[in-house]
Amino acid sequence: MKKYILFLFALLITSCSKDDFKEQSIESKIVVEGWIEEDDYAQVLLSSSIPVTDVIDTTNVLNHVIRSAKITISDGVNSEVLRVKNDKNRIPPFVYFGSTLKGEAGKEYSLKIEYLSRVVEAVTTIPKSVELKSAEYIKSNPTDTTGYVFVKFDDPLNEKNYYQVATKIVDEEPVFVPAFYGNLDDKNFSSPNISVQINRGILLFPKTKFTPYFADGDLIYVKLRTQNKDALDFWNSWQNEIVNSKNPIYPSNTSLKSNIKGGIGIWAGYGQSIIVVKTPPKK
Repeated sequence: MKKYILFLFALLITSCSKDDFKEQSIESKIVVEGWIEEDDYAQVLLSSSIPVTDVIDTTNVLNHVIRSAKITISDGVNSEVLRVKNDKNRIPPFVYFGSTLKGEAGKEYSLKIEYLSRVVEAVTTIPKSVELKSAEYIKSNPTDTTGYVFVKFDDPLNEKNYYQVATKIVDEEPVFVPAFYGNLDDKNFSSPNISVQINRGILLFPKTKFTPYFADGDLIYVKLRTQNKDALDFWNSWQNEIVNSKNPIYPSNTSLKSNIKGGIGIWAGYGQSIIVVKTPPKK
């Protein structure tokens, strides 16, 4: 499987304004990408921020990975200290993971990171999952070798929901990648019967050129996540940096939205529903 520098990691390490350069040179920030999904265990990626003036390459990124932190997840009754493993399909290749405390809809989960003399904390809840009704690969013309994915689901009435659609191409992407313009607020829906075109999301530094569409021969996992407002705001701010700067490594605005106390990044609870989409064989 091809290796990638995860898009969020590379973005967050440089998500600061010029006014922050001097401050970052004195003390870096702890960067968190953490999540816990319904019926699954927590995962956290942890690093220290890299000043924007530094060169961003694989060596520098690996030098800023944090592998010796103590990360505790709690639902208020039960708690678990995450372990760290080496995942060779990712850059950075180290992931903190849980194995006993499984996510449940409606529960609140706290995150506590202890590293050297620092303590970083965050809280999230897991919204109820909303089931994907269908996901389909559709081409503009039958002779095309590329197309888009269209998903359908029903937005529950009398409930406030925020969504994210993410995809993962087997043997190409090691993680689910948020679809471009795949963050949805149900206040914008004109009907509870939702049909949305999904554009392929962005991973930084893939070995192949990025394209916003899917292709014949792809085996695609499509995930509908329910998320909280802070996660929606975070991912929308990340997307805005892509749109505004046209270069996700060097965002044009001062910083991304964050719900991390004492650091930057995101700790999010998600509901989830997954469908596998098979495309026609590659010719």
